[in-house]
Order: sequence, then C-alpha cells, then structure tokens
Amino acid sequence: MREVEAKSILATSNGMWFGMDYNMNLYRGCCHGCIYCDSRSDCYQVEDFDSVRVKKDALKILNRELSSKRKKGVIGIGAMSDSYNPFEKEEEVTRGALKLIEHYGFGISLETKSDLIIRDIDLFKKIQAKNNLILKMTITCAEDALSKIIEPNVCVSSKRFEAIKQLSEAGLFCGVLLTPVLPYITDSLENMRAMVKKSAENGAKFILSMYGVTLRANQREYYYEQLDKHFPNLSFHYRQVYRNNYVCNIPDQKRWIREFEQECKKYGLLYKMNDIVKAYKKEKDIKQLSLF
Repeated sequence: MREVEAKSILATSNGMWFGMDYNMNLYRGCCHGCIYCDSRSDCYQVEDFDSVRVKKDALKILNRELSSKRKKGVIGIGAMSDSYNPFEKEEEVTRGALKLIEHYGFGISLETKSDLIIRDIDLFKKIQAKNNLILKMTITCAEDALSKIIEPNVCVSSKRFEAIKQLSEAGLFCGVLLTPVLPYITDSLENMRAMVKKSAENGAKFILSMYGVTLRANQREYYYEQLDKHFPNLSFHYRQVYRNNYVCNIPDQKRWIREFEQECKKYGLLYKMNDIVKAYKKEKDIKQLSLF
C-alpha cells in the first residue's frame, strides 16, 4: 500500500458533529465508489480520491499525540476516509489506533459503511467501559440492489444492518446514518419507512438523516456522470431543478421530515443530534455514577 506523509493525526473538532473533541483520519482517499461522496469535492484537495493510501507512521504519530493530550475526549473516526476500507483487513491500522485509544482512555465517535467493524467489537467494549462511544453505520437505502448501484464497492445494506445487530447485541451504543437522501432515488416514503423499521429491528438506538444531498465542484460532475450511467435523463432533471445549488433538498421535504419523525417515535428511535449526543454520553456518565 502506498503511504502519504503526515505531520499529525489528531485535529481539534468544534464538537458539532456528534460531540467530537478531536477528529482523525488514518487513511487518505476511499475506494467505496459511492456516487454521491462529498469528500470527492475539490475543497478537500484529495488527489486521486479513489486510491486509498495510509498515512506514514500513523500509529507512531497517534501514540505521541494521545500521550500529550490532557483532555480525554471523544475522537471522531472515518469522516473523510472510511477507516474500514478493504485494505484495513490486512493492514490493521484502525485496529492499532483503537488499541492506543483504549490504552490512553479516550472515547470514539466512529462512522463506516463496512461490516468489517464487527472485527473490533472486543476493543469497542473496552473503550466504552472507560469513556464515551458511539458507532454509526451509514445506510442510505433498504434494498440491496439499489445500494449496490449507488455504493458499488461496499457491502450491501442487509450486511450493514446485520453488523448493527451484532454491535447492539454486544451492548455497544450504535445507530444508522441515513445520509444523504438522494432526490428521486432514495427519497421515497417507502424507503424511509423501511429504513426506520430495519434500524429498530436490528437494535439501533438512533437514526439520523439529512434531507437531501450536497453537490459542489468536482463532486457534482462525478455524480452526474453516474446518474447518466445508471439513471438515464435524471441528471438533466437535476440541472433544471437545482442548477448549481450546494444543497439539493428532496421534493416535498416538509412531509418527508414529518413522517420520518413519526416513524422514529413509533419505533422509539432517537433522531435529533442533541438527543443522540446526550444519550450516548449520559449512558457512560450513569455507569460511572453507579460505581459509587
């Protein structure tokens, strides 16, 4: 595997995304091939995005940085590049990072689209025993056939739901990211209802959604190329409706949100960011208090 130079691994976070104190990406680039990926955008300056490279001496640098931090906060993992890419199975860089995180007593907020995450259940349990932990599986549609089109190089939705089930049965705080919602592709009420139901059935504690997709330079062009390939004439419709908008909201957004919230309440799932953060951090605080 190719390496890229890295001076640091941890970056300070503003806490807006799931209450993270730090952010970390061990790899650069992603080979999942998701047609909508925001990380492909020019603003992130990731050359050769579809090629995965590991950061040189990532664990050595991370060890140094963790040992010097006074605040044992929550570390965000996998926002720009999925830490469970196919190479991780052999490289075990993510597993090595989790061992360091557990050793130094930090928490994690991890997101992925890979069922390889279940390999590290043993480490997640140790981390959760010491600090806050939240695991997020991105799943955009209930049907495997459609997921294979819009996320071609990652395991299908049913396998991701199965991973959620195993994480939940292990006592880990986990849930689903229904993000993005693609206008005219995954925005049907039927898909939304199925997503909420499957999330609940497989033990998710929450499902968080955004109600559209973001498109900007380079990402937009790639997305439209994929629409032309798999959904003929749809890119033309996007151009007519959204033009060069960064945020492309789904049609009839208000009804979709209203029914989404109703479904979440029906199955007892959290769906607001603040409530989710309070829940996963509160659970750890309650466990700590119970010791005294």
